[in-house]
Parts: sequence; C-alpha cells; structure tokens
Amino acid sequence: MSAHILIIDDEKNYLLLLDTLLSEEGYAITALQDPELALDYLAESEIDVVITDMKMPKVSGQEVLEHIKKHYPHIPVLIMTAYGSIDGAVQSMRYGAFDYISKPFSNDELKLSVDKAVRTSKAREQNRILRQTLEEYGDSEQIIGRSAVIRNVLDMIGKVAPSSSNVLITGESGTGKELIAKSLHFGSSRKNGPFTSINCMAFNPGVLESELFGHEKGAFTGATVKKRGRFETADKGTLFLDEIGELAPELQVKLLRVLQERSFERVGGTQPIHVDIRLLTATNKNLHKEVAVGNFREDLFYRLNVVNIHIPPLRERGEDIPLLAFHFLQKFSKQNEKEIHGFSQEAMQALSAYDWPGNVRQLENIVERSVVFCQDKLVGYENLPEELKEETAQFKSAADLLPTEIDLGDTLEKIEAALIRRALARCNFIQVKAAEMLGISKSLLQYKLKKYNISGKN
Repeated sequence: MSAHILIIDDEKNYLLLLDTLLSEEGYAITALQDPELALDYLAESEIDVVITDMKMPKVSGQEVLEHIKKHYPHIPVLIMTAYGSIDGAVQSMRYGAFDYISKPFSNDELKLSVDKAVRTSKAREQNRILRQTLEEYGDSEQIIGRSAVIRNVLDMIGKVAPSSSNVLITGESGTGKELIAKSLHFGSSRKNGPFTSINCMAFNPGVLESELFGHEKGAFTGATVKKRGRFETADKGTLFLDEIGELAPELQVKLLRVLQERSFERVGGTQPIHVDIRLLTATNKNLHKEVAVGNFREDLFYRLNVVNIHIPPLRERGEDIPLLAFHFLQKFSKQNEKEIHGFSQEAMQALSAYDWPGNVRQLENIVERSVVFCQDKLVGYENLPEELKEETAQFKSAADLLPTEIDLGDTLEKIEAALIRRALARCNFIQVKAAEMLGISKSLLQYKLKKYNISGKN
C-alpha cells in the first residue's frame, strides 16, 4: 500500500535498516537523524505514518509524539525503544502512540505494525475528507451525493421546484423518493405551507379514500366524527402520494377528477371542497407498462407525469456510498452515544463493493447495525453483516435486481458491472491493479467504466 513514512532516529544504522526494509514493501521513506528537523519537515510534507525512537538528544520520542498529537492528530505514531525502556513505551501508548517496537525488532512484526498504522492513517484521511464534504451539505435532510447522476437530479430539482407542475418521482424502493419530494416542496413558494404525505400501499381502497378525501360524520360504520382528509390538510402546500402505482381503479378516477376540477367531496358528503395544492407522486413501478396492460389510467398518468424525476439506484452512484455511509455513521453514533470516527479501509471497501439491492435504505440499516456492534473508534470489517462478506455477495445482489423474464445481454452487462465494482473496491480503486485482477487491459477497463457509468480513480 503506497504511503509516505517519516522515520526519526539518532542512530544511523537503524535508519538505514528501516529505510531498506520498508522501501522493499513499496513505501516512500524519509529518514532523519535530527528530531527538530523532522518536526519542521512535518509542517511542509504529507506524512502518513511516523516512526520515532524514544531516547534521542534535543527532542525525545515522547516530545515528538506530543507535538504530532497536538498538530497532526490523524498521523499514527510508532515508538521504537530498547528492551529496557518498554515501560516508557507503554506509557507513550497511553498518550496516544499507535504502537511500540522494541529494539532489536522482528522484521515481520515491524512490517505488520507499519501495515496496520498505514491502513489506519488512510482510513482516518478518508474519513476526514468525508466529514469535510458532509459539512458542505449542512442540513441532514439534504440529498447527499456528488456523483454525476445525482448532480443531474439536483439540477432538475433546482429547475422544477419553483414551478407549480405535478412531478412523478420514479426509482427503485429505498432510493429516497420522499426526500426528493421534500426538496421540491422546500424549494418552492409553498415551503411555508404544509407538506403532507401518504403511502397508497399502506391502506385498503376504502380506508385510503377516507384518508385522502376525508369523511362526514355517519358516512359509514365507525365514522362517529367528521374527518378532514389529506387533500384538505395539504391546502396551500404540497401533497405527496407515494406508491401511486398501487392506487385502485376507482380511486384513480376520483384522483383524476380532483386534478381536473381542483375540488372534491368528502366520503358521504355532497358539498364540493376547493383546495390549492401541488401534487407530487412516486412509484417504483414502470407506469408506462402499467398503462399498457390496463392497470393504470393513461389520462391520469399524463396528468401526474408533467415532469419526471428518476432517482438512480445506489449501484449506479457508487462514489456516493462513502458519503452516505459516513452520514449515517454520524447520525447513529450520536443516537447511540458512541464516539465512532469512521470506517476502517477494509470496511469501506466492502461497503463500496456491494451492489445494494435495497439501495440507500439498506445502507442506512446496515450502518446502524454496524454502529450497534462496534466497540472501537472505527467501524471494522468484522462489524459488517455476513451478507457483505460473502464471496458471492455481488452476484446475489445483482441477481436479486433482475426480473423473472430477463434479457440475456442486459443480464450479462449487470454481472460484468458488478465484477468491475468489486475489483475496483478490492484494489483501492487503482485501475491498473483492478484491470490486472480482471485479466483485461487498463484501456478496456476504462472503456467499461465509461460504458457502465462507474466512477474509478486513475
């Protein structure tokens, strides 16, 4: 793993030995005998890990540690000490040293300790960048993402929100359709009015009719008082109907009439009620197909679908996974009163490699579960559920997304895209290594990244 390591030791022989050993592991090494010079060097260089001797003239290893913890707390510090000074090294651990190495040391133990420190450093840096990026979003209700596809969605929201047009929001379950609806509402002139929502699949047709339009006292058995429906409570605001594809035919007719006349009667009533609302709807169904087979009225579809905003599934916006995961980590760490600062590199790689058939909702659920089980400052790979660890998880999640009747070419492309995402994640998004793992050239990999709209670092 590429990393820049600063080694500080007044004994030149140890500097040469460590430089040779760690250079062979692929690390970039800066070896300095003067600790004062080393502290100056830290201020002007990007360092991932510091290895310092405990006993040195001018500045001790303990002073180096304290300086780094104060000014560069993200850099892990390994303390080297002679066998007779191990007690001092252990004391340094209490002050925040990452680990200590006793002289003379075992080469394998040294490499293992450095590898752990480098991984921790990379994870801390990644989590720091994620934290800074999330701070740009501010409100937790905002849509989180920086991928091209989500930027397109945000751009469309910015253009459509000020209008009064009906909007149909489409996308798989768990992609965040209600969040889009709220963004449209709060970006409109109706933002000071009510935002009212209802899931059309949560009620049977009779109950849903009452929930939408209200009822008069005595309209049916159990109607002991007059009730205002969601259309009334949303007056001068926005009404969001989720899972509109589940609306029963008789309610489709009544909804169409409301859209045409801007008025309705309560169940059991005869007095027309006029309302001023903006209607937003959402579905995970293909309403074009539902219209074609007669399950959904064509005239109602065109009334609802004045503007269509489609939310891409999480597997098509992989570069947003770290941001979303960190957002949920902060949320659930606070709820559970835990100080968890981020994810280990292995954990983040597993999250990034998974295809997320349940989309953002599934990611949120898994991060919450991981926070509950985490007993450290970072969520580790061991805290993740087995479904993310299985070797075949990518194929299972991709297969779960496929319909019963499939197009073979489309199916093979989805599997190929899943393999590419997994290889990139396992190779820390280094394209050359991912191409080597897949047995293809880098140029072919880059072609496929563009083809499948997969984000990958150069």
